Amino acid sequence: MKKQIIITVILLIATIAVTVYYFANLNPPGFQNNQVVQAIPENAPFIIEFNNDKSFYDIFKEDNLFAVLAGKQTLDDLAAVQKQILLNPLTEQYFTGQNVFISLHPVDHNEVGLLVTLAPIKGFESSAFTNLANQAQAGIGISSFNLGKRLIYNINVKAINKTFYLTINENNIISGSFSKQLVELVATRKTKGYKPSFTIPSDQQAANSLAYLYINYSQLNPLFVQLFKNKTDDILENFRHTSGYATLSFNYRSDAMLFNGLSKIESTQQQGYLSIFNHQKTVDNHLKDILPSSTAYCTSFGVSDPKLFEADLTEYQNQKGLKAERDQLFLKIKSETGIKLKTEFSNLLGNEFAILTTKYFEKFAIVAVKNGNKLKTLLSGMSKMSSENAGSVEYEKLPYFLLGDAFGSFRHINFMVIDNYLIIAGSNTELKSFNELYLNRKFLSKNEKYTQFDNLLAEKSNVSFLCNFKNLLPILKRDLYDNLYARIEQDEKAYNNFYGISYQFSASDQNFYSNFCLKINKDSSSVKVDTVGKRLGDR
Repeated sequence: MKKQIIITVILLIATIAVTVYYFANLNPPGFQNNQVVQAIPENAPFIIEFNNDKSFYDIFKEDNLFAVLAGKQTLDDLAAVQKQILLNPLTEQYFTGQNVFISLHPVDHNEVGLLVTLAPIKGFESSAFTNLANQAQAGIGISSFNLGKRLIYNINVKAINKTFYLTINENNIISGSFSKQLVELVATRKTKGYKPSFTIPSDQQAANSLAYLYINYSQLNPLFVQLFKNKTDDILENFRHTSGYATLSFNYRSDAMLFNGLSKIESTQQQGYLSIFNHQKTVDNHLKDILPSSTAYCTSFGVSDPKLFEADLTEYQNQKGLKAERDQLFLKIKSETGIKLKTEFSNLLGNEFAILTTKYFEKFAIVAVKNGNKLKTLLSGMSKMSSENAGSVEYEKLPYFLLGDAFGSFRHINFMVIDNYLIIAGSNTELKSFNELYLNRKFLSKNEKYTQFDNLLAEKSNVSFLCNFKNLLPILKRDLYDNLYARIEQDEKAYNNFYGISYQFSASDQNFYSNFCLKINKDSSSVKVDTVGKRLGDR
């Protein structure tokens, strides 16, 4: 009996030892992807992940979508690298089926660089690159140099006469770019203790999507600083001045790039405005129906409970140290006019408000209200009226304190009340312009291409950004660095292939379900719905 017990114990110990050894040598789901993302510098606002599989490339082989997105030259350059390294018979076995990560990074001279990062399968050695160069009729030439403890390869891709720089880290993760500065950053940065904040999908989840887009919101503003000489530019302003991460899965259409998934926004004193809206339920988007036909870009907000929004906004402003200034302003208005503006405005606030810029550089705010006549009566008691429906308010920063950060550009209120909308502009001339287009129904929504675009978007959201590329051109000409805008002018035909972009946040469990849509100017059939009969993102 004792002998049997001893044998049983020995077998049990052996089984445990084998099991521990086996699993110690396996990478748990997503482990390798985490290592790859860890190797990517933290200053990447965008990372796209896809599988280096023939079926992925076959989907786009006869489609010009990627060429339009990345630019033909960029794609040709990356295709040359792919052919000479990833698909070369000597190395193909190490890269086929592996996930490829392409990230965007600011570099010197108002430029951005693309970084390609991936992990080859076990058995790959760096000597494989030297073997590539030693082939008969090799398409590449290789030299190398040491940077600290890391070796950097200079790979001359003969077909395009460009140098592709490449380095390999201690985990055998390969990073490469046409930007030498970017690869040197990879080679010298310290990754010990760094854990990516992105939610990396498990292998099972990744198998259900063609690609993933990762967004680091805190790095959007440094990217815009790199691209725009006009530092007051407010494109995507509220997204740029927030902190958080998104993991979005790719949905393929031949006429659009669609991504959706979860965004986790961090709430801090300085970067918490968008987090106010994740306490709300999603609302139907109606203000988009009255956007001027000249709209270049617009950010709209939706709140299911206006009074809760005002309470959360007040607390947010208190945390930012604005309580004294705000309270002093409203006390001044009360003492001079007898109007309790904050309370009265909160009672009249509707479910949507938006701020937009037109191609003529006009800036408008549109606020939906419950009763336009009551709002006119309220504002006329504290304004210098220029007509029955329009006037100006001299108290500074009212839109900012009533509606939050997005409206900080309006220091004074030049306003007009049309139906149940409060329109705010920078001048009376702009107000007259809006009134004319409103009366004549000159709206973006009257355009058939816009309708096709809108059919791809979620009908409900809490925060929504959209831009029309054609109308955006004058803004970019003014605000982009000259060398960057020159590229648009050189290839304006390719730029005109874009129709617009939308990015929507819908509150979901204290975070945001997010929908990204980039629409291509291409004839498309009616929108297909998913298996439950809803557009992607409808809630």
